[in-house]
Amino acid sequence: MDSNALTHALEAPLAKLSISAQEFSELLIRLLDYGVINRDESQVEALLYDRYLQCQALVEDYLTIIHVKILHDSQFCTIRVFPPGAVVPGLPDDEHSPFNSGLRNRPTQQEVAAILVLRVEYENALREGQVDDKGRVMLSLEGFSIALKNLLKRTLPESLPERRQIFKRLKQLRLIDMNSELDVDSPDCWLRIQPAITSFVNDETLSQLASEGAGGVEEGEDEEPLIENPLEGTLFDSLEQDEPAPLSNTAASSDTLAEADDSAQNQQDAGDADVL
Repeated sequence: MDSNALTHALEAPLAKLSISAQEFSELLIRLLDYGVINRDESQVEALLYDRYLQCQALVEDYLTIIHVKILHDSQFCTIRVFPPGAVVPGLPDDEHSPFNSGLRNRPTQQEVAAILVLRVEYENALREGQVDDKGRVMLSLEGFSIALKNLLKRTLPESLPERRQIFKRLKQLRLIDMNSELDVDSPDCWLRIQPAITSFVNDETLSQLASEGAGGVEEGEDEEPLIENPLEGTLFDSLEQDEPAPLSNTAASSDTLAEADDSAQNQQDAGDADVL
């Protein structure tokens, strides 16, 4: 078979949509490199999102070949891709999936803890109707820190660079929005939790967090995770203890907090990764 057969096969349907092969390539490269496109993020992502709507079927057919899953949230104009074998809330599981690693990033334990807390706080605000017209929830940095302590008995890193790295990563994942990661050293810092957080932690884990975290933190208790495997059944499940993948390796899986111990604070991973 001609090595360009796939390219030739795409030319005709793309031409009918008035989309060039270069424009189609730009869309796929951005989606696979960043792992997410949000129309409200920038003019570039708005353009790419609108282009995706034009050629949605072709993009899905192309990604199906390599078993990459795609989740389109039309309400909040967000597209997110997941690696082969990922368990994705809202998408059917693969019946037979041999994939257990590969193109996956591994968020640090601090990043995973932050994602769990954001999910709980988003659900609380959702029940109270404190959601804006784009599905976002406002949360102060102080409120985030308190929730982190109450739910998971953890604190944000003392080091400002490490703290900024956590929020930079969350912003890259399009889970939060903030003016600048530099604001995290300000007591008046506010986060906007994006609705995409709901695809990162499933309802079962959310219920477990709410149930086991209801008692809060007692004085003198050991600093251990409240949940034995807080990400079981989520995008971050079924990974070996490992160093975070480099930025070029993208996807949605991670070590769980279950393997954290009292020395975790001295073993902060410095990985900076983009999502597939």
